[in-house]
Amino acid sequence: ELDYDPTVIDWAYLATIGNSPRIAFDTNRGRIVLELETEQAPHSVQTITRLVSEGRFDGVVFHRVIANFVAQGGDVSGGDGRGGPGFEITSEFNELPYVRGAIGLASAGKDTEGSQFFLAHTPLPHLDGGYTVFGWVVEGLRAMDSIVLGDEIITASLVTGG
Repeated sequence: ELDYDPTVIDWAYLATIGNSPRIAFDTNRGRIVLELETEQAPHSVQTITRLVSEGRFDGVVFHRVIANFVAQGGDVSGGDGRGGPGFEITSEFNELPYVRGAIGLASAGKDTEGSQFFLAHTPLPHLDGGYTVFGWVVEGLRAMDSIVLGDEIITASLVTGG
């Protein structure tokens, strides 16, 4: 039982983490640090940072890895790519491009995003505007590139807010 409504944007919470919060995924391949873009994707940033703070990504595997495309993980309920956090949020399509290292929310259609995310191995212009971009890797591109199917996020943490 959550003490907040994950389906609405909590501006007071977002103010506490700032416009460019950073999260870290400590994986079995190394540390990946991401800077998130609160202004362009507030609901996505709120969702991911809260799930990180709740420890829901700890031990979660990368269930889909396609070379030169993406490493996808974040299925906090089952790990096989069919689950999520138990709620969905609104899509936040924006003008941020899918550059190498971008992080986006996986989706099964408009307004179905939850906890699953993917990391772009290469620029993916065909995804621009169709999937929410909410940040990018600022440290650990080599670790991101080395992820293979079944690798896991050992621990995830909110590194900084502001």
